[in-house]
Amino acid sequence: MEESIESKIDRLTLAMIAFDKGDAMRIQHFLKVHRFAQLIARQERVDAHTQLVTEMAAVVHDIGIHAAEAKYGNSNGKYQEELGPAPARDLLTAQGFSPEDIARVCYLVGHHHTYKNIDGIDYQILVEADFLVNFFEDNISKTGIEHALTHVFKTETGKRLCQEMFLEEYRIAKP
Repeated sequence: MEESIESKIDRLTLAMIAFDKGDAMRIQHFLKVHRFAQLIARQERVDAHTQLVTEMAAVVHDIGIHAAEAKYGNSNGKYQEELGPAPARDLLTAQGFSPEDIARVCYLVGHHHTYKNIDGIDYQILVEADFLVNFFEDNISKTGIEHALTHVFKTETGKRLCQEMFLEEYRIAKP
């Protein structure tokens, strides 16, 4: 019997938590990005294979941070793109993913901070999910969020989540 997408992603998530052990902030970050990517992909009704690849990429997207900090002394996005694909390939290979899926995920890891020439719905969803988490974690200004919403977001679900979370006025529920 074929292993379910959920089981594959759970296995990968546990492996990524072990990879990032001791770094609760980064673990929390990729878990949030994964959940937003999963939600956006489902709501956009991507096919099962695209759902899997999107979720795989979301789990490992920042795997290059530790290497970037060790080599360059910071976690700049370009350094993550440079140094992320190799450990992603190793982790995904150890988890038994197909060479084709590993190649695509490594491409996404190597480009997830590049917002031009986004070449697939998996890439688009990963970028949007990462933005949604980074807007909050990095306390991005309303102007910055509006700029990204206008110039980067393309999916209807991502746009709606962005608007509802960051651009709607906070309302206190009345009893």
